[in-house]
Amino acid sequence: MSGKVQNIVWHDTSITKEERRVRNKHHSFIIWFTGLSASGKSTVANALARRLFDGEKQAFVLDGDNVRHGLNKDLGFDEKDRKENIRRIGEVSKLLIESGQIVLTAFISPYREDRNVVRGLVEADEFLEVYVKCSVEECERRDPKGLYKKARKQEIAHFTGISAPYEEPLHPEIVLDTEDFSIEECVQQVTQFLSEKGWI
Repeated sequence: MSGKVQNIVWHDTSITKEERRVRNKHHSFIIWFTGLSASGKSTVANALARRLFDGEKQAFVLDGDNVRHGLNKDLGFDEKDRKENIRRIGEVSKLLIESGQIVLTAFISPYREDRNVVRGLVEADEFLEVYVKCSVEECERRDPKGLYKKARKQEIAHFTGISAPYEEPLHPEIVLDTEDFSIEECVQQVTQFLSEKGWI
């Protein structure tokens, strides 16, 4: 057995997840936004977080770029590092669920297997996969960070949608078409879904 996993025992907390949910008056879970760069993941996630917060819900956004400034700054963008990036985010998200929060993650997360790994970390009613659907052509037209332009010039390696694959979700709980619907309409779609489930 590796020394990294020896002599470690899980310590139960004095405050349970259920108690925190009762205090917060809402369920705790992950909303996992996945899609191409510039599809609108972070924009929708932050707009939804604002609506939830204004409605007195405890919500926190984990954004791909922001996390890579700290927790995952040691990771690159090849397949191995992308998998580790998502694994770490899944574990952080699980801890936030335990704290009673609604976790909104905005990550390209291009591989179905990796997204399913995160789904498997939590309970069946604690994970929603939201596919932020937008064609690569539209994402490239938007290109707010100039990344597609750099990828076309081969200045960025392993760029999803150009030089690296993106595996669309097969059975996402929600599909948000950001080419045809506004940010507000997408937020409303998710909010309605959560209300109908009784999670908020």
